[in-house]
Amino acid sequence: MDKSNTKNNSFFLKGIVILAIGIAVNLLGSLFATSLHLPVYLDCLGTILVSAMGGYLPGTIVGFVSNLINGFKDPTNAYYAVLSVMIGVITAYYAERGYFKSFWKALLVVFPLALIGGFFGSILTYLINGFGIGDGISSELALSILKEGKFGIFLSQLSSDMLYDIFDKLITIVIAFFILKVIPQKVQDSFQFQGWKQTPLSAEETKHAYKSAKSGRSLRSKVLLLIGVATVFIAAATTGISFVLYRRAMMNDHTQVGKGVARLVESVIDGDRVNEFIEQGEQAEGYAKIEDELEKIRSTSEDILYVYVYKIEKDGCHVVFDLDTEDTPGGEPGDIVPFDESFEPVLDDLLAGRPIEPLITNDTFGWLLTMYEPIRDSKGVTQAYACVDISMAQVTLDGIEFLTKVVALFLGFFIMIVAIGLWFAEYHMILPINTMAIAANRFAYQTEEDREDSVEHFKNLNIRTGDEIENLYQSFGMTIEETVQYIADIQEQSDVINKMQNGLILVLADMVESRDKCTGDHVRKTAAYCRIILDQMRRDGMFADQLTDEYINDVVNSAPLHDIGKIKISDAILNKPGKLTDEEFNEMKKHTLAGNEIIQQAMELVSSDTGYLQEAKNLATYHHEKWNGTGYPTGLKGEEIPLSARVMAVADVFDALVSRRSYKEPFSFEKAISIIEEGSGSHFDPNVVKAFLEVKDKAHKIAEANLAKSGGMGHTMLMEAIKDTGTTAS
Repeated sequence: MDKSNTKNNSFFLKGIVILAIGIAVNLLGSLFATSLHLPVYLDCLGTILVSAMGGYLPGTIVGFVSNLINGFKDPTNAYYAVLSVMIGVITAYYAERGYFKSFWKALLVVFPLALIGGFFGSILTYLINGFGIGDGISSELALSILKEGKFGIFLSQLSSDMLYDIFDKLITIVIAFFILKVIPQKVQDSFQFQGWKQTPLSAEETKHAYKSAKSGRSLRSKVLLLIGVATVFIAAATTGISFVLYRRAMMNDHTQVGKGVARLVESVIDGDRVNEFIEQGEQAEGYAKIEDELEKIRSTSEDILYVYVYKIEKDGCHVVFDLDTEDTPGGEPGDIVPFDESFEPVLDDLLAGRPIEPLITNDTFGWLLTMYEPIRDSKGVTQAYACVDISMAQVTLDGIEFLTKVVALFLGFFIMIVAIGLWFAEYHMILPINTMAIAANRFAYQTEEDREDSVEHFKNLNIRTGDEIENLYQSFGMTIEETVQYIADIQEQSDVINKMQNGLILVLADMVESRDKCTGDHVRKTAAYCRIILDQMRRDGMFADQLTDEYINDVVNSAPLHDIGKIKISDAILNKPGKLTDEEFNEMKKHTLAGNEIIQQAMELVSSDTGYLQEAKNLATYHHEKWNGTGYPTGLKGEEIPLSARVMAVADVFDALVSRRSYKEPFSFEKAISIIEEGSGSHFDPNVVKAFLEVKDKAHKIAEANLAKSGGMGHTMLMEAIKDTGTTAS
């Protein structure tokens, strides 16, 4: 069997069990409170427990489904699902921030939950019940507050609901807190809905993945916005259409009721006696009996507000019958009621005795839906109209109640759908994509081991969404592996090129050195001295920004070229056994400028920026400059002299002092060190001298190897001495 299918089935079954537990606790809590007539609801205990342990997704589902199930017993409960899902979201929010770890912090959650259940719940109750006192457990307290006369109906119900809900949420939170204390953490963790489509992340990694957006909106907020806008748009359109259709249906129903009542009124009025009724009123035979019949007809529908019979004349409406109401006494027979402005469009039809369509008016007697039914005599002539009025205010209240119920159901469903959609997007899109982005940003290229670790880390993400994101992950992984291999190949080729480059430099330096019969392994030794001096300066914290690995390698690798200019000096001067004349010395000094020219020509042939050639140029040109400005070829002083040349000045002079020449014997190591110390601040940079003295033991090993070599012990001993100092001279 496929392991992924097994995991999916296991997750699905676990989810069903968790949801069932939460729903059962809600239903049992509500049943327990109701059966014992307790002044609490306890209908959201399961929602709070599941939200605190499992997060917003199971909490919203438990809250919504619990109310739907309760709706089978009392349909009104279904409209309160929106409050239950909001309680689930709020609880999950505070639980994620650790409020349920402390009893006193848990009590703070009572107030936002009571605001939802008490305040918003009271408004919802008020709208659903038609702006009256409800019939729940808080109704008696609401009536008591109302009787005191300090508050109206709305504030009385609101105050009562808030007090009851604060008490209910306080009891619920206390129970939930101690239940959570008893449940082991491992069991609580099992309540979390985690649909990983990759190697699971730790809590800290997950938090970082959610915050990985560089700028603007995160993918999570965009998904939430997309789901929200789409759902709201669809719901708004559906709700609007439903409301229009409902209102139209209500108007049709009320119109049919009104027409039916008007026809009944018309059926009990004798058209031939209309004038008699107007003239004699209640004294006319059968008038009182007809009035009783009209009362019975009006009582057939609660929607009917006024029932009356008018004879329409040019001077106004002549009262034939007009039933009294609690608020408005009816007119007396023969009274003339002026026409309202809203009747002007149909006045000609009324005077002509023709039927008219139902009217909506808002005049003397309020906002009304009016039906007029002609009362004809035995000759078929219209003598009066049977009139029925239905209050449009009631129609509006019914519409508001309907809209409230629809919006409440939608909001509950909307929050649950957003929770499900966001949860799905998080595990199938947001976390996999952000995890890949984080892994790519943290990819280390510095060493081969770093690259291998980074590739292995990316492989271990194991993203398996089964869609385009998984394809992206696999393609990304292949690209990374190929890139790493390409980098390894480039690195290998670069190493070969560097070795060839350094080898050519040494060959070139050896060619120059071979013309000078008294310098021996001068180029290698000076490079080694430069290395130990530069390393020590870095350890001492000198020139921290400049003394990087790259810079030190460039200086050491280019050090053998510091005397490249000697290739242009004649052998007679270069190998003269005695002291040079002033003219010959001036010619010898030209090797610095010659070296500058040679390396400058090389640099012009190379298009890329080569640091080692720049340092080679500095070394060749300025290694005979002095700290006090008395050197050559340009007389630079202090830090005007490039750092590499200041280091080479010490290395070059020290090697000349301790080495055997055809015109002199080598100085002792101690004497050479003394001369270098004496030159600090005049010939040499004091910082360079300080670092050199700190590594003089290493310099001594290199110098002794040189003496041994000159005594016939071979080039190998020199290389071993250089190696022992922890340096490389090439």
